[in-house]
Amino acid sequence: MDRIPLPIEPDQATGRLPFAADYLAYLLARASHLISRHFHAHLAERGVPVSEWRVLGILSHGEGMTVGELARLGLFKQPTLTKLLDRLEDQGLVRRRPCPDDRRKVGLVLTGAGRALVDELMVEARRHEDEVLAACVGDTPVAGLKADVRRLIVALEGRVAPRIRAPSSCPTS
Repeated sequence: MDRIPLPIEPDQATGRLPFAADYLAYLLARASHLISRHFHAHLAERGVPVSEWRVLGILSHGEGMTVGELARLGLFKQPTLTKLLDRLEDQGLVRRRPCPDDRRKVGLVLTGAGRALVDELMVEARRHEDEVLAACVGDTPVAGLKADVRRLIVALEGRVAPRIRAPSSCPTS
């Protein structure tokens, strides 16, 4: 794939960067794509769709969360997520359980096989991230960048989206 250079210096005539080179949403999306693409190819080789990886990755730290909570955290539309969960349940990776405090809600838990797969994939994802960042930023610490992005997300969720509550008290086994 040919590289399309992203200007990092303002245009000498106008003193400004092109819009895309200075628009945060575009920059974050492009960086995400560039960081993720090789890992996503690895997932495809393993037969794991990216959407399933996202579900498993989120559930790895939020067992017992509801379908609605997972949809918000994973940026899924609920009908799409329902189909994904059907597939993951058929594969024996996820279980759905009624929430004891509200039987209209469904809690989600990883099975043993789901936990084993996601634990393995998380190690591979971290290794991939470390390799990409080492090649791109060298010894520059990225912890500060990650913290800034997390603060940005929290601030934006507080302003433009309903607060995502802590996971419900749905069953975890």
